[in-house]
Formats: sequence, C-alpha cells, structure tokens
Amino acid sequence: MLIAGFPAGAWGTNCYLVAPAAGEECVIIDPGHQAAQGVEETLKKHRLKPVAVVLTHGHIDHVASVVPVCGAHDVPAWIHPADRYMMSDPEKALGRSIGMPLMGELTVGEPDDVHELTDGAKLSLAGLELSVAHAPGHTKGSVTFQMPEAADIPSVFFSGDLLFAGSVGRTDLPGGDHAEMLESLARVCLPLDDSTVVLSGHGPQTTIGRERASNPYLRDVAACLGSFDAPRRGM
Repeated sequence: MLIAGFPAGAWGTNCYLVAPAAGEECVIIDPGHQAAQGVEETLKKHRLKPVAVVLTHGHIDHVASVVPVCGAHDVPAWIHPADRYMMSDPEKALGRSIGMPLMGELTVGEPDDVHELTDGAKLSLAGLELSVAHAPGHTKGSVTFQMPEAADIPSVFFSGDLLFAGSVGRTDLPGGDHAEMLESLARVCLPLDDSTVVLSGHGPQTTIGRERASNPYLRDVAACLGSFDAPRRGM
C-alpha cells in the first residue's frame, strides 16, 4: 500500500494520494488550496495514474484544486450532494468573503464529471476499496473514507475535518452543527478498532486508540459527558 500525503496552501490542508503500490493507479483525496503542483510532483515521484478525486467535504481548503487536477487527468470527482454547491460558491459555504487576493488564485466551479457520495457506499477505485460514512457536523455533507485492514496493514481512516489528533472540526460555519458532530463522532469513530490509523484533513497522523484515550471530544462522547473545551482546527 502506498499513501503519500502533503499539507497544501494557506490552511495546511492534507492532500493524500493512495494506491496499491508505486507505478499503479491512485485516488486523490482532498486536493485543496494550491495543491495542484504537489499532486503533480507526487504522481511523478511514484509513477502514479489518477483515476478519481474523492472529497471529504466541500470547504474551499479541501476542494480548491479539484477543477485543475480533474481537468489535467480527465478524472471524475466524488462529493456528498449536501456539499456539492460549495465547489461553485465557496464564500456562501463560509458565510463570509475569503478575500479577493485569495479568490484570484482559485478556479471556482465543478469539474466536468461529478459523482455523488452516499452513506454506506463502497467505492472500488484504483484497486482500492473505500467505505463511505456520512459524518455531518463540520458541514452537512462531510464524509469519511475507510480502507479495510489487509495482511499486516491496519485499517486506514481518512477522517477529513471530523476528527483530528487531539481535537475535532469546528462547527461554527454555515452547515456546522455541534450536536451532529457529537453524533457523528459516536456513530462513525467510536466503533473503529484502536489500531485504525487516522489520516485527517489537518495535522499529524494518529490512531483511534490514541484518540479514544486522550482526545477530550472523543473521550467525553464515549463517556456521555458534555465537556468539550479543546481548541478546534481547520477551516
């Protein structure tokens, strides 16, 4: 298994390229702000051929490079229908202007081919199986992707802005909902095995076991408590 990730753009959003091995087809997860060059460099380094872009949610820091990346390689993008409008109207998704200088660097809009994600879907792409879980809270259309355990490789969980190392995504932007965030954490994250590797939308790699033990949000959800005071990250 090959997973190559890098933080991109003004928000340091993690973009991941996932393939069975070097020299094979791959899936690109969350090509955000200023990610196109990093995507091309990673494709060349590992001799990868992209077959799809999949998106954990529609915020501009996760989708800003979707149009150029999909266009350059003639591949589709996958997104939950509740967040699809954000690709064409990023300012509405944030409830404020993100700034004219930054807007001038973005290609706003949809790629030519867009597929919609549904809860419980199984995506078979590039020789990989990605299980989709709808996980609203950060946005109405937030999803996560999980790859099953294989041989000596633990399960991998692409959490987007649902779960971070030590924190969770913010819920104060349009479409955010604190109660939905807690429900998603309980329903999507808590059942996962402790060995599951968490690759989130921002920040370092972690595991479900580590977060179950130390993340105040996940710990308190598990204990049915209501104290959620850790700082939040992400857009």
